[in-house]
Amino acid sequence: MFTQTNEGALKGKLIIDLSRVLGGPYCTQMLGDHGAEIIKLEPPRGDETRDWGPPFHDEDSAYFLGVNRNKRSMGLDLSKPEGQAVLLRLLEKADVLIENYKPGTMEKWGLGYEEVLKNKFPQLIHCRVSGFGSDGPWGGFPGYDAIIQAMAGWFSVNGEAGSKPTRLGLAMVDMGTGLYSAVAILMAMAEREKSKQGQYLDMTLYDCAVSLMHPHIPNYLYSGQIPVATGNAHPNISPYDTFRTKTVDIFIGAGNNRAYAKMCVELGREELIEDPRFLNNIDRVNNRDELKAEVESSLMKIDGSEIADRLAEAGLAAGPIHDTAQVVDHPHTRHREMIIEDGWYKMTGTPIKLSRTPGSVRHKPPKFGEHTRQILREFNFADLEIQDLLAADTVLETRQT
Repeated sequence: MFTQTNEGALKGKLIIDLSRVLGGPYCTQMLGDHGAEIIKLEPPRGDETRDWGPPFHDEDSAYFLGVNRNKRSMGLDLSKPEGQAVLLRLLEKADVLIENYKPGTMEKWGLGYEEVLKNKFPQLIHCRVSGFGSDGPWGGFPGYDAIIQAMAGWFSVNGEAGSKPTRLGLAMVDMGTGLYSAVAILMAMAEREKSKQGQYLDMTLYDCAVSLMHPHIPNYLYSGQIPVATGNAHPNISPYDTFRTKTVDIFIGAGNNRAYAKMCVELGREELIEDPRFLNNIDRVNNRDELKAEVESSLMKIDGSEIADRLAEAGLAAGPIHDTAQVVDHPHTRHREMIIEDGWYKMTGTPIKLSRTPGSVRHKPPKFGEHTRQILREFNFADLEIQDLLAADTVLETRQT
């Protein structure tokens, strides 16, 4: 994973990254892992997630370090006309601009896509990540992961049956929007190969969160029944739930009759295969509590790790419930190179495995403004220009407080 020689599938693509916090940085880190050159332009106070700790390494939070590798950092004050001029010079060579400012901010600075960037850089792909978009009843309103989770229905289907609405323990609205944004950017770059034209990508946390409400929205649209939290059980499949064993809890998923029958055989409960309460998935869903009681009556006599391994070897989807430490230490996590270490840098690896052009870590997460002078020189700024920009705090090498 750590290499300086792998070029990556996106080598030669330049992305100017104005995004902060999570969705945009997660998107650009994925693209950077696969060879794109990412220039992270941070506001004078820096990406605020640098302060989101503990824990920290060298004054930068683990939160920031987790989504900002394979980038170079430059401080830039875009509220100044001189800062806007610097951005325009960088965009002359850029393939993609990504930002997550409040809608209207870029336009206020004279950097709107339709008004300026589209005409000045006709091949530029401008990706905006916002909470709700710029129009509509909630257009322009601020949006954060938890607020969007709440509004898009995620709270209502998370938690144990009968529990109060509960936030997911992962920032999956932000990260899901980052994933969708990466897909959108790649689509736009593929289309540009034919049209030779860029375009504007309007990515919102709200849209992405609604699209991820599967199967709950389809279930509601076809049944008229409002979905509720069902704990670890799946609303459409049974068995698909947590089960107690003699030692540790495990999760078993059997999505069809063949898998269900195989589970019954492995548990020594062949009589459950022909039990009229559990013949087909619809029967098992309607009688899920009775099925769970029958399965657990057998599992409570067996070591959880042993039966999870045996079920998996038999071709069933099953596994023990791990905490974070167990995930990090699991031999399969290490085998898949999903934990990488190089000196002080310890992080998750890339899940995108390409055979000829695998991902790589070329740059550890940058300190604020670490590459300011280097980047400006690459874009043909003269030394005197650089000194003037630094003196005026238009570009920065250290964070303002």
